[in-house]
Amino acid sequence: MACRFEATLPISDRSGISIARQGLNLVDRLEQQLSIFRESSEVSYINRNAAAHPVKLEESLFELLLLCQNLYRETGGAFDITSGPLSRCWGFLKRAGRTPEDAEIERAKALVGCEKLQLDRDSRSIHFERQGVELNFGSIGKGYALDRMRELFAGRIQSALLSAGSSSMYAIGRMGNGGGAWSIGIRHPEKKNKRLAVLGIRDLALSTSGSEEQYFEVNGRRYGHIIDPRCGAPALGVASATVIGNSAAVTDALATAFFVGGCSLAESYCATHPEVSAIMMESGSELPVIFGKNDKFEVEIVND
Repeated sequence: MACRFEATLPISDRSGISIARQGLNLVDRLEQQLSIFRESSEVSYINRNAAAHPVKLEESLFELLLLCQNLYRETGGAFDITSGPLSRCWGFLKRAGRTPEDAEIERAKALVGCEKLQLDRDSRSIHFERQGVELNFGSIGKGYALDRMRELFAGRIQSALLSAGSSSMYAIGRMGNGGGAWSIGIRHPEKKNKRLAVLGIRDLALSTSGSEEQYFEVNGRRYGHIIDPRCGAPALGVASATVIGNSAAVTDALATAFFVGGCSLAESYCATHPEVSAIMMESGSELPVIFGKNDKFEVEIVND
């Protein structure tokens, strides 16, 4: 998943260390299952074979695919786990950015879209509509792994902060025995040494998407690594998208979707999903906009 996973526990909870190690070992197993960069992974096997014949899936992976299809529909295609051909076309899978020809983009777009995934509940299998379709869980895998860790911790650890590369987190309980909410800082997308906001959360997930670290420039124009699968080009208009909700998999996916779809998508989605909130920073803006604010978390916008 190309990031560091951490579990922060109260210093008084010595018994939690063993459980935290079990959680990190679980992440290693999920990496082996979901990574497209490991030829031996289950997802790599699916990508090689699912166009030729249906491939039976492990139960939790099948449930993850159902979630991805649902989020694809709910976001109008802004979140799409089949967008790998476009990321490859733009050179981002090998971190060697390039500007492809229009014909290349169109060929890649022909392979993109979750409607090309045929999921059979009875046989718990997947079949690709055509050769060249592929799965890539890069936009939801970190959050999914945090949710699985949280499930492992349930009833065993009362307080912990789970982190995946600092872009996705899950706060369990309060910060220490009798403490308050976990305090999480969101980095400013254009001023690396400053914070955009500080949040206080407990029993909630938080994920942030931005393109300030993975990008390339050509003739003074900047191209970020988050691709809009609907048009086939890097997303424009949003500098940072942070999502707060009950599931880290969902917040991870929606942070990408809102970065792609912009404030209009974030506003409409949060209006119909009261469990989800978003903090959006449009490119060139001075201050962020909050959608779906509720009393389940605290937020302080840093304005200096």
